[in-house]
Amino acid sequence: MKKWLIPLIIIVIVGFGMYSWVKGFNNTAVTLQEDAKTSWSNVESSYQRRNDLIGNLVKTVQGSADFERNTLTEVIEARAKATSVNVDAGNLNAQQIQEFSQAQGGLTSALSRLLVSVERYPDLKSNQNFLNLQNQLEGTENRINIARNRFNENVGTYNKHIKVFPNSIFAGWFDFEEMTRYQADEGSENATEVEFNFDK
Repeated sequence: MKKWLIPLIIIVIVGFGMYSWVKGFNNTAVTLQEDAKTSWSNVESSYQRRNDLIGNLVKTVQGSADFERNTLTEVIEARAKATSVNVDAGNLNAQQIQEFSQAQGGLTSALSRLLVSVERYPDLKSNQNFLNLQNQLEGTENRINIARNRFNENVGTYNKHIKVFPNSIFAGWFDFEEMTRYQADEGSENATEVEFNFDK
């Protein structure tokens, strides 16, 4: 065997090992990034379901001639604002997520005021369509929370993958950047809970 062949074989083996390692990093990073983007789409889908239900709820409340128009107008305007905020899942950043969160938070506040004011309207409280929509809305709020938690978990897994050494070096080579988690608005930890039970 020729002497120059041994170093060449070693170089080929080391090169192939490095290639496999970098390829494995890249494929895993792409998969984790796509999982996070998909979970963000699920967050948006859950919020869209809520917006659709709120639209139906507003129509039901509008049927009550003596209902407070200011409260209803606030919900309609907040819903319009919330649905106008578009986030590109392919280019998620902290500012987009914050704008989305603030718009949804505004809608949540307006909806809370609407549901509290319904207490003063017994006919509306006993409307079966209204009660069904409330139940669906409550379930949707739970789905939103689950979707946000899954998004944050997927982002955390992706971020850990690209931050550990030596993956952080490869992440720089392939332009994998840290993703932003969904964070609650300031003061939301003190938010009052909306009571959906009007059967009292």
